[in-house]
Amino acid sequence: MTAAGSGNGFGTTAWWGFSPALDLQETYLDTSTEHLHMSQDGTPELNILLVGSIDGRHILKTMCQAHRWPQRKINFYVLENNLEALGRQLLFLSLALEPPEKMGLQEKSETFLELMGNTLLRSQTAAYLQEKAGLFIRYVTDPYFQQADLPTLDLSALKFKERDLLEAVFRFWKNPDPRAFQIEQLWDLRLRQYLGTRYDACRGICDWDLNMKLHEHGAKAIHSREFFRWRNTGLAFEMREASYDVPNKTLASGRLLRHKGESMPARGYWGDIATGPFIAFGIETEETSLLKTVNSLPSKSAQEISLYNVTALFYELNCRSRYDPPAASDKEGDDGGLRGDEGGAMPDAISSSPSTEDVRVHFLPLDCLPRLHHKARYQKLFNLIFFSCSMVHLLKPEMHLVAAPKATLLVELANFLPDLRKEQVSEFCSRATSLGRGSGFVPVEAPGKEAFSLFQLRDPPEMAEPGL
Repeated sequence: MTAAGSGNGFGTTAWWGFSPALDLQETYLDTSTEHLHMSQDGTPELNILLVGSIDGRHILKTMCQAHRWPQRKINFYVLENNLEALGRQLLFLSLALEPPEKMGLQEKSETFLELMGNTLLRSQTAAYLQEKAGLFIRYVTDPYFQQADLPTLDLSALKFKERDLLEAVFRFWKNPDPRAFQIEQLWDLRLRQYLGTRYDACRGICDWDLNMKLHEHGAKAIHSREFFRWRNTGLAFEMREASYDVPNKTLASGRLLRHKGESMPARGYWGDIATGPFIAFGIETEETSLLKTVNSLPSKSAQEISLYNVTALFYELNCRSRYDPPAASDKEGDDGGLRGDEGGAMPDAISSSPSTEDVRVHFLPLDCLPRLHHKARYQKLFNLIFFSCSMVHLLKPEMHLVAAPKATLLVELANFLPDLRKEQVSEFCSRATSLGRGSGFVPVEAPGKEAFSLFQLRDPPEMAEPGL
């Protein structure tokens, strides 16, 4: 069973994750360095395979918090089922690594959330996207320039055809014509198709999905007003008193549609309209004051928590120390400096540039997973393997061949998909456990990780009966 096939609110192209961002060094179960590869300079290497991580949230959190752990080199290997998702991860990585003299901390955090989760952008964010798209075109057409300009990224494993298609994606992003992607009409059409005869009861369905589905699984920070705004318009993060009126072209993807008996390529919005982009950064935080409740209701919204979390991550990436925010105020109408207004207390004066000399992000070909174990370089390589709920069907018995001894397997569950009934969520969890066991992994209790199933590779792996 795949989550994508269980309800059309999920869509066919995932743009954001359906579980909170993780520091994967914290999640890795083997506390020793015995099973880590060693680099040429003798530094331990942690190799991580991400199958369908979609938005790069785990990369960002792991990279930004790397200073909290003993020094390791971290290699991320990213595998997606569409090139647009790879393009967006390149965009988010490049944005995170912008030097402070070009983009301040507050602007960077707001721009990230806009690009990740909004159907419409401010004009200055759209201008930034067009600028980066031009740079990315050069990245995919000039490998030497890419390595010199952004050495954290490795595109060498991509096929030439995939590079050509990525270039086409970036050229579309660069196109300034708003008519090229009429997201408002596309969103409304998708919503009408999803709700059908229930369309006039959209508000009531929204409240039901939020209170009876998302809140039940721990996403209580999502306020009804922001959830309804997103469900109705696709605007998740509206942090400034500004016009959000330029289509976010990074949310466009292509499909083949049947027209008069023939397959025709079409570009549209085929993503999530049921859950929203709040789960990745907006429901958990280390700053416990943001999780306070007033009259049993959350005092801060998922937008405010998301902005704080992303700001804290980018701060840590620059300063290699934990974020010490301004003291939050509990006065009514005061959001403790979390808003994006000009007078906010965000610390923009950061002197150092992001440091990622120990991090490398490798983009893998889209369809390479079934053959990965045939390549010697990947055999027994990965210390941690992540599967999203939309790609868990690709978890096959051969995965133990690319897993290092004592490897950790992390499977995202379908808890935050409102289309699923409770028994379907439970069935999905059971299926994930079966697939993990069939690949030579055994389940491990994961306190505080209810959105995931956690496994560790048997030592030595004992293969289960085929077909499990």
